Amino acid sequence: MITYIIGAILFILVVWLILAYNSLVQTRNRAQEAFSDIDVQLKRRYDLIPNLVSTVQGYAAHEKTVFEDVTKARAAAMQAPAGPTAEKAAAENQLSQTLKSLFAVAENYPDLKANQNFLSLQNELTDTEDKIQAARRFYNGMVRDLNTKIQVFPNNLFAGAFGFGKMEFFGDDMTEAERQPVAVKF
Repeated sequence: MITYIIGAILFILVVWLILAYNSLVQTRNRAQEAFSDIDVQLKRRYDLIPNLVSTVQGYAAHEKTVFEDVTKARAAAMQAPAGPTAEKAAAENQLSQTLKSLFAVAENYPDLKANQNFLSLQNELTDTEDKIQAARRFYNGMVRDLNTKIQVFPNNLFAGAFGFGKMEFFGDDMTEAERQPVAVKF
């Protein structure tokens, strides 16, 4: 009788271990998939930026530093290490900031603001930025779920042994200035 009880306990323990392991694998894979969604949107943004810059350049030739800054920020973002790293997030945040300055330059040129090509590119870039933000939120949600599963008892007893480690959130390295609300003055 004791053999059956010990066998049942071992069977339940093995089944639980298999289910917990599979749950961790599934959550980790979803987090990795979420990060690849971010990469897809970033690639789309990288492809749109040169078209946007060349459209604006024709109208604002004397705003050379803005174009150089956008080009440098784009290159830095593309060269940042792949994967969810603080360096990648910082480069992407810098690129977002330089794009804002590019749109500020465009505001000074009414003919440019009315240009259909510029408006189309601006709308696509805005849509892409929204998709990047949504992808980042989804990724961070998956990372939160994975980190929680790794840290809760009893998963924390074996998660490390099976190679599951905490993942970093995307955009965890914001500066205090970036956290402040933007002042809008008319």
